[in-house]
Amino acid sequence: MNKNIVIGVDVGGSHITSAAVDMDKLQIVEGTLITKKVDNKASKDSIMESWSQAINQSIKNATLTGLKRIGFAMPGPFIYRTGIAMFETNDKYENLYKVSVSDELVRFLDGTDYELRYLNDATSFGVGVAKMGEAKNSKKVIAITLGTGFGSSFINDGIPQVEAPDVPEDGCLWDKKFKDGIADEYFSTRWFIKKYKELSGEEVKGVKEIANANNEYSDQAFKEFGHNLAEFLTPFLKTYQPDLIVMGGNISNASDLFLPVTKEDLKKEGLDTKFIISSLMEEAAIIGSARLFEPDFWEQVKNDLPNI
Repeated sequence: MNKNIVIGVDVGGSHITSAAVDMDKLQIVEGTLITKKVDNKASKDSIMESWSQAINQSIKNATLTGLKRIGFAMPGPFIYRTGIAMFETNDKYENLYKVSVSDELVRFLDGTDYELRYLNDATSFGVGVAKMGEAKNSKKVIAITLGTGFGSSFINDGIPQVEAPDVPEDGCLWDKKFKDGIADEYFSTRWFIKKYKELSGEEVKGVKEIANANNEYSDQAFKEFGHNLAEFLTPFLKTYQPDLIVMGGNISNASDLFLPVTKEDLKKEGLDTKFIISSLMEEAAIIGSARLFEPDFWEQVKNDLPNI
């Protein structure tokens, strides 16, 4: 079954999810959604093996033959045009630094004849929610992913914006300066782990554990996160004026603990911004990445791939 089918892949910090996408319907083909855990500290070959297991199973379940087209929703830093990973200081996948995923992964994929394309994971999420998710009726959207890292994309009429005058450099926020560092250091799981230890003296593994603690320290951490998020976003929101902000990622599951603070601070700045927590995180990213093989979409984004 090779009609208009593309394999979409969402590469996460601790797992990978793969699925066949029917491009005529922009729907995931039933029975092809596969998730595999990944040790992001493992060797290059071990990571490639884990990724390939999910992709091979999706291809098998979709009974694809001949040319297999695979679109990846890939975290950065990454050279999206050529498929070279630049993970170095991200606390994940460091053993893929300067590795060509295009060259290495195909050694582990079943069969031959593959075409691989790549898009930033937060951009893929934004493209997906703008096409078939909560933002499909909104023109200007900012998509934010909060998890092991801080991802973002600025979407206008379904197309990610990179060099428009009303978006930040490269159309992303993770590397922009904030307080004593960059945004990624403040809006990610590692910030919560560090902050909670500073406040309580306790070591935890993730944000869910902090939320479940439900004590004065967790309350303080989430409120500080909410204030920081509003402070950081304010200048970008004033410039871009989005109709909607869509949030995804593990931290967004605890949005009730920080988002009210963020909204309150933004209102003080004259910003009555609408937020939605997406229920489509991986599905949206998979469909967004699969759209790299949609000819019209590809024509509009391919020249910006080094940056997004």
